[in-house]
Amino acid sequence: MLDSSDHRILGQELDLFHLQEEAPGMVFWHPRGYAMYRALESVVRAWTVSSGFEEVKTPELLRSVIWEQSGHWHNFREHMFAFSDEGKSAAMKPVNCPGHAQIVKRRSLSYRDLPLRLSELGIVHRNESSGVLHGLMRLRQFTQDDGHVFLAETDVEREVADFCRSLYDFYRALGFSEIGVAFATRPEQRVGSDAVWDRAEHALAAAAKGAGLPCRLKAGEGAFYGPKLEFELGDRLGRRWQCGTIQLDFVLPERFDLSYDDRSGARVRPAMLHRAMVGSLERFLGILLEQHQGRLPSWLAPEQVRVLPVHAEQRGYAEEIVSRLRQRGVRASCELGSETLARRVAEAHALRIPFSWVVGAREAADRSVTEREASRERRARPLVEALSRAQSACSAPISAKDTPYAGSAEGSD
Repeated sequence: MLDSSDHRILGQELDLFHLQEEAPGMVFWHPRGYAMYRALESVVRAWTVSSGFEEVKTPELLRSVIWEQSGHWHNFREHMFAFSDEGKSAAMKPVNCPGHAQIVKRRSLSYRDLPLRLSELGIVHRNESSGVLHGLMRLRQFTQDDGHVFLAETDVEREVADFCRSLYDFYRALGFSEIGVAFATRPEQRVGSDAVWDRAEHALAAAAKGAGLPCRLKAGEGAFYGPKLEFELGDRLGRRWQCGTIQLDFVLPERFDLSYDDRSGARVRPAMLHRAMVGSLERFLGILLEQHQGRLPSWLAPEQVRVLPVHAEQRGYAEEIVSRLRQRGVRASCELGSETLARRVAEAHALRIPFSWVVGAREAADRSVTEREASRERRARPLVEALSRAQSACSAPISAKDTPYAGSAEGSD
């Protein structure tokens, strides 16, 4: 028996998404759910761009020569969807980093170009067994908010500290205050020499200490190419979810022959940081749905304002209000239908729509609206005031104007 706050139940009740056996571990987003998805995507993109990242897009299908070079073909193949493409082996990407490395290879970089930050809201596929699939929390197809920073090794500590401060600010802006950190060290199956791993683990540990992070150890649970910091969020039920990560990698720059000109003109290898803030957009939405029991913050709600005309005579006024709300970037709709007003108000509350505005003959004459709360409380407001209040309440907590990185200036010069 599923709990009523389970995101899979909420997904059905609120008409957000569904999953079906013909596409196991892959989401069918309904219009309401996709509006919610896009709202989170916009917040993630705004934060990422304001953090100094350039957005890119890379192919979802790559031939095996790339995965052999990266090490995924040998170390991660059981989690990849692999097949033959015109007689050559290929796979859907489970990660974005090899694609980003292809972009960097085609640039003639100097120390002045570093740190180079690339990001991608990239769709990835992982061949998970059906037994571990779990709603939005564990999927075969999902979107990563992936980012990679190519930088001088001497700048690693500062970049990691900047990311950690930024990530904490991001989580707090979204309403999470309980944040745990784990330090994951070299796994048994890995690439790179022990000397390279010693260097990477020492550098990442120093960066975590410099950022003031109290880390618990997860021995042997790092990525096959480098150690990582994992950020876990606590929800209202006391569960912990791994979301953000930052991984230090000296291996892939070597395997992909990446280099830049240092101050002396010599070609040297950059370090590479793999970072994500939410990890999987789908999983993060599942966490948010359960955290808020479906009553999402106004900025994230699929539908933010529903305008309910009492009679057909007020439909024109209601549609004018909807138009003005949409001009302000608010997701709004007008619902007249054949149901009674009481039934339509109850439906809006059942869908957890933050604002229900009733407009009858009096409101149309006064140029006002009457807010109807789930508690049955009613409050009349002048239209101009109501529009302004809704716009403010429904605006995202993060926009492109934010500048979260304290040290986003170029680091090597």
